[in-house]
Amino acid sequence: MRSTICPQPNFLDLAAAPSSAPAKKAIGMPLHPTLFLGAQDVVELIRNKGLVTTLRDVARTIHEDFLRWDDFDKAARIANHSPLGVIELMPIADAHTYTFKYVNGHPANTARGLPTVMAFGVLADVATGMPLLVSELTLITAIRTAATSVVAAQALARPESRSMALIGNGAQAEFQALAFHCLMGIDEIRLYDTDPFATEKLVAHLRQSPDAANLRLKVCTSAAQAVQGADIVTTVTADKRNAVILTADMLEPGMHLNAVGGDCPGKTELAPEVMQAAWVFVEYEPQSRIEGELQHMPADFAVTELWQVLHGDVVGRNNEEDITLFDSVGFALEDFSALRYIYALARANKRGHALQLVPDLADPKDLYASLAPAPDL
Repeated sequence: MRSTICPQPNFLDLAAAPSSAPAKKAIGMPLHPTLFLGAQDVVELIRNKGLVTTLRDVARTIHEDFLRWDDFDKAARIANHSPLGVIELMPIADAHTYTFKYVNGHPANTARGLPTVMAFGVLADVATGMPLLVSELTLITAIRTAATSVVAAQALARPESRSMALIGNGAQAEFQALAFHCLMGIDEIRLYDTDPFATEKLVAHLRQSPDAANLRLKVCTSAAQAVQGADIVTTVTADKRNAVILTADMLEPGMHLNAVGGDCPGKTELAPEVMQAAWVFVEYEPQSRIEGELQHMPADFAVTELWQVLHGDVVGRNNEEDITLFDSVGFALEDFSALRYIYALARANKRGHALQLVPDLADPKDLYASLAPAPDL
């Protein structure tokens, strides 16, 4: 069933009311509503927009926000670890908008019928602190991760790159494959996963996608076979351990490595020698030192933050022979971009539900009155 904003006056009317003038309340409507986007709301928004268009739009939004790097109040995410996974909060703000994401990473979840990654996010108004949006972010996280990978590769990989190895064919693989095919012109993807059923799933989905009609797929029997001759290598595995997916002997001159799976302490994908052989780029160095492939390296190991390349302060590669590596751990700025994008899209399409998170008070200084018995009618 198609969900819509409540009848007039709807969420947009109330949200747009000037803070200095009281909004008129309709019967049954929250005076200060928060827009809620559930999982199905987001699915339908993306279906209507088109996945590839959404990937392109989110990539553009992320690029725009990275160019405003100094506008943001930034911090490494807050993580609570357990033997089975991690739960994290990822906050960030500029002068107008505050966002945070709640996200987990539990590799054993699929055996319980749950996704490895689950997330939701909040977007709020800095001037008032009013929460404007609560949204699912599980699907959106996969989209923004793939979009970020492409933003980095466009800045760091050789422009003529046409083949990619995709190692780890789980929940995020389709998004990575479609993003690189449709946004970067990758026409061959070499696939490998220790679970052959994951690769079968990925192949089936891509074969059915009209957006991947011209994409050549090659199923490989090892990581070494997959990376052979690849211009770009994307690793997006889920195990929470210090794995070695790539070793230095697999590298070829001119490769760009997109290391996505290593994203928390004790979870990596690359041998240290791979880091030593490459020019390494990160999102936010203080966070990447704790969580990324940089865990292997000494504190003085040189890295460059991606925004500096996008801003034109440094070059992404000096020549065609350079090996570049994007040590991607996921940063709150990318979720900020995704949340502001999906909020604008939902409002433009009048999607979602009005959610009352903030009490409606006749006198905003009298919170206690909200507990008073309802008057007899």
